[in-house]
Amino acid sequence: MMKSVIINHGPNGWGGPLKVFPTETQKYVVSVTGGGIHPLAQKIADLLDVPTKDGFKEKIEPEEIIIVIVDCGGTLRCGVYPKLGVKTIDVHPISPSGPLSKFMTEDIFVSGTSLDDVTVSENIEVDSSGEPATTISEVEMPVEEPPQSEVNKKKGLMDIVTSLGKTIGKVVNIFYQGGRESIDIVIKNILPFMTFVSIMVGIINYTGVGNMIANAVKPLAGNLGGLLVLSVICAIPILSPILGPGAVIAQVVGVLIGVEIGKGTIPPSYALPALFAINSQVVCDFIPVGLTLCEATPETVEIGTPAVLFTRLVTGPIAVIVAWLLSFGLY
Repeated sequence: MMKSVIINHGPNGWGGPLKVFPTETQKYVVSVTGGGIHPLAQKIADLLDVPTKDGFKEKIEPEEIIIVIVDCGGTLRCGVYPKLGVKTIDVHPISPSGPLSKFMTEDIFVSGTSLDDVTVSENIEVDSSGEPATTISEVEMPVEEPPQSEVNKKKGLMDIVTSLGKTIGKVVNIFYQGGRESIDIVIKNILPFMTFVSIMVGIINYTGVGNMIANAVKPLAGNLGGLLVLSVICAIPILSPILGPGAVIAQVVGVLIGVEIGKGTIPPSYALPALFAINSQVVCDFIPVGLTLCEATPETVEIGTPAVLFTRLVTGPIAVIVAWLLSFGLY
């Protein structure tokens, strides 16, 4: 029987929870952060009654590491130890990123962890292979703050430099992570949508289908009354759940109207009300799913779904009128 520790991710972190415990071979908690032993590493080591090691000062073999604490902003270091099969904590709240992100899985990596995210799990029975055999009980226990390591007790110029470096690194990591996520969104969402629109415009112009659809839509999209009719058609309870998935119909009609506005066939002032007119069906296909996710009762789902669908018949045209009023002076 021996103690084990459960480690959860922080409020903005990712991964876990991880359960760690010492074995015959795994007997060190390693800190690979600047400025000596990280307080999180010291706390875990004190709870497990094992020594801590500074990864910057001495080399520890991966098979001897219980868990390693790093302070990587999401470049490379955060994935090195998961690749080696070593459980890893990143004190920064990042998600899997970098060239080794594929090795950062929830069962071996956790991020954004603070001292409050570490709890004790009692009575772990370990077999000869070093794996937990049986968990008899698992409780959270109040833990006294562990004493600071001797390395962290040394005050002086190096402490000031280290603190300043950590602060600057934290700020840089925030901006770096934000930039990486922005680029990721652009690549995965915005660029594919732009490609789709470009292909649609090309097909419409090449095949001449656009002229036929435009001639049918033009009488509706070129005046307020027609836009109101178009809004009602899109919001019909029988049609709206069919038109909703993927918003394909709205995207196609939107491209057509945009092309006609570019040609001068439809006044530019109708762009905003037309946007609301062709999107009266938005989310109508998601209503039952959304109510279910909110743990609504079956009666609520049964009544709420048609209620929202019929409400769109009223709110859709109202949105078009409001957009039409707000479009004055835009062009």
